Amino acid sequence: MLGAYLGDGHITVNKHRSGLHTLWIFYDNKYPQLISYCTAAIEAVLPIKVFMAKRPGCTEVHSNWKHWPCLFPQHGPGKKHDRIIALEPWQQVIVEEHPKNFVRGSIHSDGSRVLNRIKRKHPDGYERYYEYPRYHFTNTSKDIIGILNRALDRLDIPWEVHTSKGKGTHQDKHVVSISRKDAVARMDEFVGPKY
Repeated sequence: MLGAYLGDGHITVNKHRSGLHTLWIFYDNKYPQLISYCTAAIEAVLPIKVFMAKRPGCTEVHSNWKHWPCLFPQHGPGKKHDRIIALEPWQQVIVEEHPKNFVRGSIHSDGSRVLNRIKRKHPDGYERYYEYPRYHFTNTSKDIIGILNRALDRLDIPWEVHTSKGKGTHQDKHVVSISRKDAVARMDEFVGPKY
């Protein structure tokens, strides 16, 4: 749930019920299984009602509770990439004890498993395509990238970070790439496809 919140979630004050906050996490409608995972994760934290609302192209998963800001103290005004995002010591302990869960939630929110296709010139003079799977995680917050990378280090999964320049007023995007065959196989064991 922390990985999903850092990627696609935010917290607001509930306008209709005094003292409550609403946790919002958004998923593309083409991933109904991820929506189910998110709902199950929220319900595993505490037995409260989880709501889903279909929107154009996405589903918002939301739940009301007065202590969401306590559970996610990273909550604050503005965009996450414009402010410092750091885990509290108790959150860091949880991520260190359950790095696979954190990585899975992160990849399912702001990541993907793709088939990379590159051209290579062979000794016979012809160019041929070479394909291999890789995982990507894209975020504009260097802090969130750092939290993910520390979890990957804990799992001994090698990674690289690339920066793609934004256009116009867009922020630079930082892309974590996991492409070594053994690393992708490890990720496949616990992340799985988005569906």
